[in-house]
Amino acid sequence: MIDEPMNEQLQAEISASVQEEQSKELQEISELSKHGYQYLKENRVEEAEECFSRILEKDRENNYALVGLGDAARKRGAFRDAVEHYRKCLTHHPGNNYALFGLADCYKALNQYQKAIEIWEQYLIHDDHNITVLTRVADAYRKVRDFKKSKVIYLKVLEMEENNAYALIGLGHLHYDFKEYKDALFFWGKILELHGDNVDIRVLTSMGNCHRKMKTFAEGIPLFERALKIDPDNFYALFGLADCYRGLGMQYRSLEYWNRILEKDPHNKVILTRAGDAYRNMGEYDNANDYYTKALNIEYDVYAVLGLATIAKLQEKYLDAVASLSKLLQNDQRNYRLYLEIADCYIRANEKEKALETLVQFQQFGIRNPAISEMIERLK
Repeated sequence: MIDEPMNEQLQAEISASVQEEQSKELQEISELSKHGYQYLKENRVEEAEECFSRILEKDRENNYALVGLGDAARKRGAFRDAVEHYRKCLTHHPGNNYALFGLADCYKALNQYQKAIEIWEQYLIHDDHNITVLTRVADAYRKVRDFKKSKVIYLKVLEMEENNAYALIGLGHLHYDFKEYKDALFFWGKILELHGDNVDIRVLTSMGNCHRKMKTFAEGIPLFERALKIDPDNFYALFGLADCYRGLGMQYRSLEYWNRILEKDPHNKVILTRAGDAYRNMGEYDNANDYYTKALNIEYDVYAVLGLATIAKLQEKYLDAVASLSKLLQNDQRNYRLYLEIADCYIRANEKEKALETLVQFQQFGIRNPAISEMIERLK
């Protein structure tokens, strides 16, 4: 039989041994966690995941490991897997800021903005002055088209940090989305003032696009030109310049930029059609025909077909124009303007009966249209 002092000594030794083992395990978990997060910083995702998984073998509810696995999945773009890890962490550790932040970012990436807002608002309960989270919430409200809430939060950020770039850019996008282009220019203009030559090219092209929408084309040109100095092949800058010159009726200048886009992307049917329009407006019908045909060889395009019909009509090839316009009718059978155009071509070709048949064909849809009725009366 073991006497009392011996029993106490044995218990003390066992306790010390257990504490030593626990201390070693905690130390090992700490090291694995440190390595895991370092691997994440270095984008060594698989090695990070291995570290975090080894932690969970020792401690199934470890918050660092669960958040780490969520972060790793998020880096891989596996947002639904990341959601599971963050949610598991929050089950055992409610209010964990890192899990909340990661979970909200996943919902944002999955375009589930309302869920992202709910999570970020939980985060803000613990830290309502976190500018990063506030701008994310404002962005999410913008995505769900809640103009008022989005603007209030962006402005709150600007009260905390007067020249916060994310809030200024966000306010620019918010007003642009709601077609308030002058206000968008005001906020993006502040970014331009603050950053000067180091401004992000997207601010310049966004401001240029405001001028395109407002049809103040001459004011858009310097912004797009400035963007091209930063990146000579930037699609949005080239497109913006071409469109501004088109808006100013300077077709030869717009062609310069349409063709620069086509040098890099020769199969872009939208740009081929725009270039075709420019040649048509300059009276260079053969070139225009070539560009429209190239566009149609890639894929059916309404504007290319319409362009060919317009050229045929200008060249008094009225039946060719009818052939092109009839193709458009196949996809847009109730468009009264097409019937008027086809009828006009038949009239010019001295085929009034066919013009009348075309207009009557439209009336068979049971749609009463004054322009159609008026032309029928004239023909009768």
